Amino acid sequence: MTEATGIVGEFLTLKEGTDADLLAMQCGDFYEFFAEDAEIVADELDLKVSQKSSHGSSYPMAGVPVDDLTPYVSALVERGYRVAIADQHETENGHAREITRVVTPGTHLETGDESAQYLAAVVREAGRDGGDTYGIAATDVTTGQFQVTELDDADAGEALTELYTFGPAEILPGPELRNDDAFLDRLRERTDAALTLHDSASFEPGRASHTVREQFGSETVDSVGIGDQDVALRAAGAVLSYVDDTGVGTLAAVTRLQAYGERDHVDLDATTQRNLELTETMQGDSSGSLFDTIDHTVTAAGGRLLQQWLQRPRRNRAELQRRQACVAALSEAAMARERIRETLSDAYDLERLAARATSGSADARDLRAVQETLALLGQVADAVTETERLAESPLAEALDGADREAADALAAELDRALVADPPGTVRQGGLFKRGYDDDLDEIIDEHEAALEWLETLPDREKERTGITHLSVDRNKTDGYYIQVGKSETGTVPDDYQHIKTLKNSKRYTTPELDEKERDVLRLEERRHDMEYERFQELRERVAQRATLLQDVGRTLAELDAFASLAVHAVENDWTRPAVVDGNELSIEAGRHPVVEQTTEFVPNDLYMDDERQFLIVTGPNMSGKSTYMRQAALITLLAQVGSFVPARSATVGLVDGIFTRVGALDELAQGRSTFMVEMQELSNILHSATDESLVILDEVGRGTATFDGISIAWAATEYIVNSVRSKTLFATHYHELTALGEELPTVENVHVAVDGEPRSAEGDGDVTFLRTVRDGPTDRSYGVHVADLAGVPEPVVDRSHEVLDRLRDDKAIEVRGSEGDGGGTTQAVFDLESGQFRDGVAQSGDTTAGSAAEPVATDGDPEHVPGETAADAVDGDAATASLDPETEAVLSELTELDVNETPPVELMAKVQEWQAELDDA
Repeated sequence: MTEATGIVGEFLTLKEGTDADLLAMQCGDFYEFFAEDAEIVADELDLKVSQKSSHGSSYPMAGVPVDDLTPYVSALVERGYRVAIADQHETENGHAREITRVVTPGTHLETGDESAQYLAAVVREAGRDGGDTYGIAATDVTTGQFQVTELDDADAGEALTELYTFGPAEILPGPELRNDDAFLDRLRERTDAALTLHDSASFEPGRASHTVREQFGSETVDSVGIGDQDVALRAAGAVLSYVDDTGVGTLAAVTRLQAYGERDHVDLDATTQRNLELTETMQGDSSGSLFDTIDHTVTAAGGRLLQQWLQRPRRNRAELQRRQACVAALSEAAMARERIRETLSDAYDLERLAARATSGSADARDLRAVQETLALLGQVADAVTETERLAESPLAEALDGADREAADALAAELDRALVADPPGTVRQGGLFKRGYDDDLDEIIDEHEAALEWLETLPDREKERTGITHLSVDRNKTDGYYIQVGKSETGTVPDDYQHIKTLKNSKRYTTPELDEKERDVLRLEERRHDMEYERFQELRERVAQRATLLQDVGRTLAELDAFASLAVHAVENDWTRPAVVDGNELSIEAGRHPVVEQTTEFVPNDLYMDDERQFLIVTGPNMSGKSTYMRQAALITLLAQVGSFVPARSATVGLVDGIFTRVGALDELAQGRSTFMVEMQELSNILHSATDESLVILDEVGRGTATFDGISIAWAATEYIVNSVRSKTLFATHYHELTALGEELPTVENVHVAVDGEPRSAEGDGDVTFLRTVRDGPTDRSYGVHVADLAGVPEPVVDRSHEVLDRLRDDKAIEVRGSEGDGGGTTQAVFDLESGQFRDGVAQSGDTTAGSAAEPVATDGDPEHVPGETAADAVDGDAATASLDPETEAVLSELTELDVNETPPVELMAKVQEWQAELDDA
């Protein structure tokens, strides 16, 4: 316990009673931080630190005005702090303070971010058959949304993917996950969420089930299908308990329980969302993302909904066709669409306003915003019903989700009550119109009459006393006073009582002024108290209609999202795709939705089905392979959002997941290299994808040695084709893989076409990347040509051409040493199969030891031994006789090995074994 007394002692005692990181305690007109909290806040927010003495000790102190607390708390919460708020109230014995709420990243109502802000909980229970069951619940306290699901026979990756789609600000791990360091580390890697250890008892099945049923009703819990899902209920109960414990006061707004199943949405893991740049680019910028490109919403709620659609595409064909029909109608009714968008541009965020009302934090301006937005529903509905094309579309049904009559009634009540431009504070009066409440009107009349007496007092006193330099004013120290210029103070009447002398004037009061001041203060206090009381009653009536506000808010947001998609479709010549069951993916003249905004795009076709399921994509670097594959994924995703797509026509078979492996950055800080990240991403795909998924592989195995890489890519291809059977686009520079197109019935080769020949060692060339995809494999990678385009120095490019030509022809390569080092020029045989230089005999005119001999051209000779030189061919027996026993054994095994019958991975293992034996020889 602290030894401090007074305010500091009270602060430290309250701080000991909370698990929050920081405490802001109200002391009159300021919220103060003391001791270590003051130093932290001062450092984070650049506040001035002073000292407060208590019990012989001095404590750091920093404070912010009461009216300015919100932005400071927001800044602290954004930095990951949990901030407890202790408010001050009056008692018979003076001031008392108690903690009224704890603001955390997942329960912060005053966020300036328009995106959804989820608080999530995740629970795990071991399954009977070895698989685990995960329960996940997520609520956005700023809007009252509450979603819950249960994942049966799932792994940690599936649970993490589900959590990632919400982008939670704060996560509550269940008791069984708190010591799972691997799971928590992956959470930290893939999200920016704060991890909070909430009371374990709140996760207990019985208590959690009771909490959920008390909040939503047993009938609702059973009707949405989670009544017997204990793991899901545990997560949901913990979330509700945490929101209640923090005192945020928004549980009243959480009225709609939404349960969803594993098959309701398309799986999009963190890697895929990053690779496809759905909401931010690879560089972390929102500009240039898919959302940024197609977002033409005019409301915060509409933008939030559109982003949610992108991150959680649907698998319900009927729902997608409904959305498409709405977008189609709005795209065809341009005038009505713009009328709706113009109307919506005046809308406020009703879902968040509902949460503020239920939490008791809404002010009069918030309620006026509610009134103005509710009134827009009728205008939007009129625009729909008065336009035949819209009236015949599902848009009319979408509007039925909100009770227009109830919305009009509440809007009328608020309009009758509140002044058009209410003040920002609810305790200083001036909130209500005349005629709203008779008792309040009476008090207001008396108060304003007293104020009028004071306002006219200067003119009356000037006339009565003849004093010209006379005024009446008020301050906190002197109250109301009469001020007279110094040159006329000698003529003041006898009833003027002197209270203060200033440099150029004196201040006075009179018995009548004192009495009027008491009347004004008494009436002012009564008026403010009565207005605040009436306002609280009005705000409570709005809070009781939170569900209505949410319904109207979601309806307007949905229309805004539909209109945004329609605008983009019209402006960019997008088409309505056919969404079908099955594995067909047919795209005619498809384009990348983001890239087409900044470049003259070359459209391409794509066709995949059960017979053409795996496409090996080859072609030069920089030719557009990655763009081609990404656009296929994005067109599929947009179709399952309900959007139109960038193509002349498209038929999209519904997928259950989109998985991508597109490049990787070193994560050395986590002990993971590029290749390790690549393999982990590949592993996730091979474990997670199904025969209803779309898989995008942009290079596999390039991060390791050539043989290793080819082996992995080859084996992964076989596994996907034979076991996973997903629609797959696989871009590779391993031309060996193109042979699979001849051997596996569902594998086909396509390539990005090139016109012309690159510059070679013999002369200049002229290459044009056509960016057109055609059937069949490419003939080369054009890597040296790309190096030339990138500005690599000409000597390096020229030498690259020479080396490449000699490698292709199985000719010896001169190894050019530095003349200053005396190294001279040597020739070495580079064996493509082993990836090593082979020792040979010195070339003519070269005295350098260890020079290589000219190689024997293989010409496809199956009897050729890799690395065999001309000297070996002339006298093989003599060469063999000089070898040590270990080398002879390796050569014997190599001679007997049938390369055509040996799987790539097994072959690689043998090569590594031989290398080890030769190293030891």
